[in-house]
Amino acid sequence: MGEVLNQAVELLRAQLDSPWLWAIVFGVAGLDALLPFMPSETTVVMVAVLLGADLPRLAALAAVAAAGALCGDCLSHAVGRWGGPRLTARLLRGERGRRRYAWACAAVERHGTSLVVTARFLPGGRVAAGLSTGALRFPVRRFVLLDAAGASLWAVSSTAIGAVGGARFAEEPVKGLLLAFALALGLVAAVEGARRVRAARTASAR
Repeated sequence: MGEVLNQAVELLRAQLDSPWLWAIVFGVAGLDALLPFMPSETTVVMVAVLLGADLPRLAALAAVAAAGALCGDCLSHAVGRWGGPRLTARLLRGERGRRRYAWACAAVERHGTSLVVTARFLPGGRVAAGLSTGALRFPVRRFVLLDAAGASLWAVSSTAIGAVGGARFAEEPVKGLLLAFALALGLVAAVEGARRVRAARTASAR
């Protein structure tokens, strides 16, 4: 694993002064809305670690990542709206994907606002939320505004997590990455835990 991280660090380090870096960040952040295996958060965190204390470029990283995420989410929403529930169900293959989609549909009905903003912090939540809000005809204008807020929150938090790792281990970026990944996993665990507590309270109140 250490060798893989070292290679990834060197690959990204070579692109830090290239305009292609921003195209990669934008593209990966966008494609993750339909292809959940795309390492969007990992990419943002790794670049932030390597940028270290370069605040102007950290701000640019957050802005590009947020823009890419918003565009990808709008595409996912459009696919769900155009294809409807049947196409969406076919796109989300596998039992886990279907469970996430069913959860997202139920969440859209109960509290769509918080779903659009926070789903990206849950494993598989971003894809399910984009497709389900489209399939259920969630208002487009409202979706875009809420998703812009969610994408910005995600991009800023991912950039900040990477910047913390980069500041702590300025001369050892791999260690900075490991610290940043631990912080990111902690954030995901906290959001998932809050979701489960909320779901349990909702179920017990019925």
